[in-house]
Amino acid sequence: MYMYLKQARIMKTVLHKADERGHANHGWLNSYHSFSFASYYNPEKVHFGALRVLNDDTVKGGFGFSKHPHDNMEIVSIPLSGDLEHKDSTGRHEIIRQGDVQIMSAGSGIAHSEMNANRDKEVKFLQIWVFPKLQNIAPRYEQKTFLPQGRQNRFQTVVAPTGGEAVTINQDAWFSLGNFETEATASYTLQGINTGVYAFVIEGEVEINGQKLGRRDALGVWDTNTLLLSSYTNSEVLLIEVPLNLQ
Repeated sequence: MYMYLKQARIMKTVLHKADERGHANHGWLNSYHSFSFASYYNPEKVHFGALRVLNDDTVKGGFGFSKHPHDNMEIVSIPLSGDLEHKDSTGRHEIIRQGDVQIMSAGSGIAHSEMNANRDKEVKFLQIWVFPKLQNIAPRYEQKTFLPQGRQNRFQTVVAPTGGEAVTINQDAWFSLGNFETEATASYTLQGINTGVYAFVIEGEVEINGQKLGRRDALGVWDTNTLLLSSYTNSEVLLIEVPLNLQ
């Protein structure tokens, strides 16, 4: 007689503190890198599964990134304040504002520019790169506005592989935003198979699965089905769920 025991998963985490991020200040651009990027390299912070880049950028008025190429990368931009002007080689010309989420599937190749649309104030935004599921697809662009009441004391999905109310990503990945009042609680159930979640605290102080996090701290979590959040102050949190194994 044989006895088979199902091995229980033991939750794993990795903590990335805000003050341990890479940093580059070019005058017109002040950028913090959660993962290795440009001149910043940390062999322990190259990627979190399919999540390759999370840059926290501030661009002075009248400045920005001139036209440059990308291919085979899913690029998500989330403005935090100010207005970001986007132009690309497909002829798109858009303004992205706080409350908007933009995705550009670079696919077989695209060139774009990102400029501060204003000369009298900064623009602050998160730019996030995710390795794609399918290579060399036709480049595509999508942008949607999400009302803040849709994420009050709960998580609102803003990026998903199936699209719907969210913008569509060429990967089994989900981005969710939540705004939480002091002492609010919320939970998040992972949606994918063999995925993990990178939780990034945009503002405030929270606790996620027993780990206290402050402004711009991040926690990677995997081998669990659920995230439990408690807020100590008014807080804003971004969850990025991605496959852990790159194909």
